[in-house]
Amino acid sequence: MSLPLQGVRVLDLSRLLPGGFCSLLLADFGADVLKVEDTGMGDYIRWSPPYYEGAHESARSALFLALNRNKRSIRVDLKQERGREVLLRLLREYDVVLESFRPGVLERLGVGYERMRAENPGIVYCAISGYGQESPKRHASGHDMNYLGLVGLLGLTGSPDGEPVQAAGQIADIGGGALMAAFGIMAALRERDGSPGSPGSGTGQFVDVSMADGSLAWLAMVAASYFADGVVPHRGELPLAGALICYRPYECADGWVSLGALEPKFWQAFCRGVGREDLIERQFERPGSRAHAQVVEIFAGRTRAEWEAFAAQHDCCLEPVLELDEALDSALVRAREMVVEISQPGAEQPVRQLGVPIKLSRTPGAHERLPGPRLGEHTEQVLSEAGYTEAQIADLLDGGAVAAAAAPQPATFRA
Repeated sequence: MSLPLQGVRVLDLSRLLPGGFCSLLLADFGADVLKVEDTGMGDYIRWSPPYYEGAHESARSALFLALNRNKRSIRVDLKQERGREVLLRLLREYDVVLESFRPGVLERLGVGYERMRAENPGIVYCAISGYGQESPKRHASGHDMNYLGLVGLLGLTGSPDGEPVQAAGQIADIGGGALMAAFGIMAALRERDGSPGSPGSGTGQFVDVSMADGSLAWLAMVAASYFADGVVPHRGELPLAGALICYRPYECADGWVSLGALEPKFWQAFCRGVGREDLIERQFERPGSRAHAQVVEIFAGRTRAEWEAFAAQHDCCLEPVLELDEALDSALVRAREMVVEISQPGAEQPVRQLGVPIKLSRTPGAHERLPGPRLGEHTEQVLSEAGYTEAQIADLLDGGAVAAAAAPQPATFRA
C-alpha cells in the first residue's frame, strides 16, 4: 500500500515525548524516520517502566514502544569529529532534521542549522524547545506544566476556589510541541517542493517550535475575548471551563457524566427530558446558584447507565465520564480502530497501543510497518546504505564514533 509520506526521510535527534510523537505521526504515514541516538543510553524513554517481558531490554518499555514504532535506530557520538561527519554524510540524503535540545546545543557541537544547510540546502530543520530559539527564556529548563503555567492555561483550569488542575494529557508536549512541529515540517516541505501551478523554492528552512507558543495558541478564543473587552478571565469563570451550569461535569449516583448543552436547543431538550421546563430560562446561570443546586440534585438521582439511556432518547450532548479502561474498551474506540497491536520481537504478548488518529480515505496510515527498534539496531545497515564499506564501518565502530546494537537477550522459553 502506498503511504502519503513515502519518500520523505527524517533524521530524528529528539528524545522523550514531543519529538517522539511528532516523528511517530510522520512515520505512521510512511516517512522513513531514523532515530539518531547517542552511544550511551540513547533516548531516555527506552528505560521507563512498565515493560513488556521478553523483548530486548532497550525496546521493552511500553512508553518507548508507544512513540517509536515504524522507526529505525542508529547510535552516533556527536561529541566526536568522526561522529559528526557521519551525521553530515547522512544528512545529504534526508529531507528533515528534528531535534529537541535546548537552543544552541548542536551549534556548539559544530552541526547546527547553518552547518547542515551548507551540507544540504534543501534540509527542513525543525527544533522543538520550551520557549523558542530567540526569547528571554531560551536557555531555561522546563516541562509541560511549566509552559502551561507561563502562558496562562494552567492558571485558568480548575474551580475558582481550588488549585490549578493539571490535565491528564500533556497539552504542551503534544498539542503545543509535537502537533505544531508536524504541521510546520509539512508546511516547509510543501513550500520547498511546490505544487501544480506553484513551483517550489527547492530550499529548506528553519522551523522554530516553542511549546509555550503552541500552548498559548490553545487559548485563541479566550485571548480574543480579552483583547476585545479587556476583562481579565479567572479560573472557573470561562464559559467553556466551568462558568455555566449547562456546560460542565456532574456527579451522578455512581460516577460522573458530562453535560455539554451549550446551544439552547440542547439545554431545552435536557430540561424537558427531566421534566423541568422551569430551568430553561436559567441556562447560563453560574455554579453556586439555586438553579445549579437543582441540576446537581437532578443528576444525583440517576445512575450513569440511566443517564446514557436518557441521552439516547434526548439529544442534549450528555455523555458518561469514563475511566481509561472503559474508554479503551468502548464501542467508539473499537469502531475507530484507536487501539491496535504490534508484534514486538521477543515480547511474550502483543503490544497494545493507540492507533493512528488521522483517517485518510485512500492512503490511511500504517501502524505496523516496523516494531520499535532496539538501541542502535540499524547502525550498520544505515551506514552501508550511506555508502560506507565494511572496513570503514568496522573502523567507526572500533573508534567509538558509532555504536552497534546491544546484544539481544536470550529467547524466552515457551513450552
